[in-house]
Amino acid sequence: MDLSVVIVNYNTRDLLRDCLHSLYNSKVDFEYSVIVVDNCSPDDSVQMVQRQFPQVKLIASDVNGGYAYGNNLGLRQARGRHLLLLNADTVLPPTALQGMMDFMEEHPDAGVAGPKLVLADGSLDLACRRSFPTLDVAFYRLLGLSKRYPKSPRYNRYNLGYLDPDQMAEVDSVVGAFMWIRRQALDQAGLLDERFFMYAEDLDLCYRIKVDHGWKVY
Repeated sequence: MDLSVVIVNYNTRDLLRDCLHSLYNSKVDFEYSVIVVDNCSPDDSVQMVQRQFPQVKLIASDVNGGYAYGNNLGLRQARGRHLLLLNADTVLPPTALQGMMDFMEEHPDAGVAGPKLVLADGSLDLACRRSFPTLDVAFYRLLGLSKRYPKSPRYNRYNLGYLDPDQMAEVDSVVGAFMWIRRQALDQAGLLDERFFMYAEDLDLCYRIKVDHGWKVY
């Protein structure tokens, strides 16, 4: 298996349906599988997947253990040499998976990569590229200097707003909404830290992959 896609869902049935449709409309020349982990949703997300997407490997958790917990349930079942953590509220262009696979094959030093993400109104999702939140990076953000000096490499490092969003760049972290991970890098760094219920687990994983094991993040 070339790629395993892991989607954690909680109570977002309709968004998940759109996400899965976009995945299965992808134009690729490699083999991939999709794993959906439902975190005990009160809607009928599980039934929807069973009815409309029988090719999906569905894991219906009986507890909502959080984002890291759900992704780890899926990652333990994944067999791909590449892994993709994907949010249920994302919609992929048809060439997205192939483009990311090509990038990873062309950059063997990449442990993690993420694409440019845009919101529904077409604006950039600022979280798609980040620096590690060191004291100075966080301090400048809290003071509002990142907004006052948006093109400053010193003051706007948190979301790297000084970078051209249409150019490839090496960064500290991408966001878990679309996090492509090389299997070898994950095997070295380990799974997501389940002490994080939601948020920051993606930063932590990128830190371990990049800093502790020497991979690059793009």
